[in-house]
Amino acid sequence: MKKIVIAIDGFSSCGKSTMAKGLAKKLGYIYIDSGAMYRAVTLFALQNGFFDGDKIKTDELKSKINDINISFKLNENGQPETFLNCENVEKKIRTMEVSSHVSPIAALPFVREILVIQQRKMGDKKGIVMDGRDIGTTVFPNAELKIYVTASAEIRAQRRYDELKVKGENNSFDEILKNVVERDHIDMTREVSPLRKADDAIELDNSNLTIDEQLEYLVKLVESKIA
Repeated sequence: MKKIVIAIDGFSSCGKSTMAKGLAKKLGYIYIDSGAMYRAVTLFALQNGFFDGDKIKTDELKSKINDINISFKLNENGQPETFLNCENVEKKIRTMEVSSHVSPIAALPFVREILVIQQRKMGDKKGIVMDGRDIGTTVFPNAELKIYVTASAEIRAQRRYDELKVKGENNSFDEILKNVVERDHIDMTREVSPLRKADDAIELDNSNLTIDEQLEYLVKLVESKIA
């Protein structure tokens, strides 16, 4: 059967990863979490003291960018987990500390340049689902199927709050909502590859959709594209 590239873009905490993972599993495709790659770079920068408060020590990070090796491996449940220089960092990159620093890291041109190269190589053989902010506009502008996911900031903040609570993290809803709104602004106004809907993308507001409803809708879109 013909395989395609599926690009899923959208705002933070709108369920892109859950959606993309489910779709990839259903299709037998490879799932790539591009956001996890930027989170891994952010974790690397935090661990190596490349932040001075909220300010990034850009020259120091740039000098070490080629030392960053990001890969994905399936766990015992068949779910992909993120590895940074051979260390499993899946839990570490999902903390509020990383969430609060990832957008300015992702806005750095040299960071985006090296990660886009890696992402494009992952899609050489097609049969992938990749989610992020600029997958359909920059990474795979010729992707056969592009989805642009939206949801209100309040709903996204609640989802993030619930996710962190399950993991044992106690963050206030207001703090998370503020982070969501700030990330939206940075992602949409950054100079390099800002978040925007590709002209040929299908917009999906999942504010009131269940995971199963989203998956059913996406599978139908894929089937129509392949046909």
